[in-house]
Amino acid sequence: MSAASVATAPAFGRFFLPGPTDVHPEVLAAMQRPMIGHRSGAMEQLLGRLEAPLARLFRTSRPVLVGTTSATGFMEMAVRNGVRHRALSLVNGSFSERFANLVRASGKESIRLDVPLGCAVEPDMLRDALRRSPVDAVTLVHSETSTGVLQDVAALAAVVREFDDVVLLVDAVTSLAGSPVETDRWGGAGGLDFVLTGSQKALALPPGLALGVASERMVERAKTLPGRGLYFDLVSFLEATTKHQPTNTPAVSLLFALETQLARIEREGGVEARWRRHDAMRRRVEEWSGQHGVAYLPREQRRSWTVSCLKLPEGKTSKPIVAALKQAGWTIGAGYGSLKESTIRIGHMGDHTVAALDELLALLAGLVA
Repeated sequence: MSAASVATAPAFGRFFLPGPTDVHPEVLAAMQRPMIGHRSGAMEQLLGRLEAPLARLFRTSRPVLVGTTSATGFMEMAVRNGVRHRALSLVNGSFSERFANLVRASGKESIRLDVPLGCAVEPDMLRDALRRSPVDAVTLVHSETSTGVLQDVAALAAVVREFDDVVLLVDAVTSLAGSPVETDRWGGAGGLDFVLTGSQKALALPPGLALGVASERMVERAKTLPGRGLYFDLVSFLEATTKHQPTNTPAVSLLFALETQLARIEREGGVEARWRRHDAMRRRVEEWSGQHGVAYLPREQRRSWTVSCLKLPEGKTSKPIVAALKQAGWTIGAGYGSLKESTIRIGHMGDHTVAALDELLALLAGLVA
């Protein structure tokens, strides 16, 4: 990067997009380390060092899989290795829609349970749908980035466990590392069957890594399924991971960044401290929205801790607000899909703080009035 580029680069802590989010300078610097061979002893040691902190992050005793792909790649892994014939897809926004589309694209049948944008699927809805529609898997998004809805995965997982031989596949892309995700505890014995996330959200890393955990029963099911493919074959992926080996040539620089960020999370006080900081940011936006007459899209108790989706007052649209903040050196997101003009999204995730959020909200107050 040239000296001129460095001088004009935005200050860290002002990039509140709902992903990718700001990456701390210490993490960016880690990516400048010299390369190591991906079949070397150094790589084996690096993957070995990642094992314990990743398990703490996911709240699991299972191996954590790390792949060079977007989170959509691990969505495909979940479907190809977890759906036998038919999945019930809980659709409440654009990314849960993507999960449903992946089921069909993988040659499986997708039955949809749709709720309005800004709403969550509630346990009784899921139970009713499972009684009416025989399926072997359920797909859902924990924190729906397009609407800012946080679903009650613990309660939904308990419902899924009432039905024999149904696995639960969870997109935790904008929840993991920003709000509680209990991989081993939710859903009873065996925990959640597959949980996935991406590097560029609450983990506050550059895009390019997907991380996930598969239950034992998910792995056993995968062994029986044809068409798992090669790149996202869960069985071979898990085998390589347990040997501290990559399945294919990995994004080495991103693994250096991941190691550095995991150490930073430990210094903060672990993932629970990170949850508390994200919860404080969510509560701060809630307080601000009440003071300025700006309504949340999701109802109380169903609001993401990492993405606040706010309905703009009558006569206001997202484009000029986003542009004005950009001119002042701050970045937020417009709405997504059909909500593009009528909502804004603040991605208060990763390494952001309440203090920086307060600066942003002070500017935003003058633009929504």
